[in-house]
Amino acid sequence: MSSTENEKKKKTVSKEEWEQRLAEVKVNKQDLNQLVMNYLVVEGYRDAAEQFSLESGLEPTVDLQSIQERMDIRHAVQSGDIDTAIDLVNELNPEILDTNPQLSFHLQQQRLIELIRQGAFQEALEFATEEMAPRGEEHPEFLAELERTMALLAFQDTIDSPVGELLHPGQRQKTASELNAAILINQSQEKDPKLPNLLKMLAWSQEQLDERMNYPKIENWVKADLVVRDENGNQMEEDTSL
Repeated sequence: MSSTENEKKKKTVSKEEWEQRLAEVKVNKQDLNQLVMNYLVVEGYRDAAEQFSLESGLEPTVDLQSIQERMDIRHAVQSGDIDTAIDLVNELNPEILDTNPQLSFHLQQQRLIELIRQGAFQEALEFATEEMAPRGEEHPEFLAELERTMALLAFQDTIDSPVGELLHPGQRQKTASELNAAILINQSQEKDPKLPNLLKMLAWSQEQLDERMNYPKIENWVKADLVVRDENGNQMEEDTSL
């Protein structure tokens, strides 16, 4: 069957009908509030969690001070101050790093990246030799990552090098998120917020529906507007006539 024939066989649901169906779905406001609070707590937005608690009347699921401690550690990593981040984690609980060699390696890897970013190439080489190489010998699975990081030293223009993404803010964010998750696990809390997973499920559901019907769908997850397109993929204008 051709794609055109398949398109003709799809059921079409108008925006009016779709919105009517959505309106019939009853969502508990308390459940929505708990989703928001869960996201703020897990991601470490203390001030926002505190304000949201006042507005919604919903108590945070953890002590707000524990959120502040994670925020301080996350900020240190995202600022490139890895030594401070390690000190703060050890003050919180030394077992977090002692029992997680991969996380410990990634923090030291980030420290090496920061030295290279600062142009301290000799210090970076010494650090890699004295601190990182022994970890690689103890855990061979880390050697590939260490070699990839050391490759930064081979390029004058490190930002535009084949491994330049290690110097992008996203690498710091990746390390900070891994550390944040480890702290949450150590504190017997959820390491991942529920809201992003629900959005992934929504995106997957839309993909499944795309094969069966034409319907108003969400394309921009920030605005969450329902978009109607014709059989050629062109966005259809809403009928604003009275």
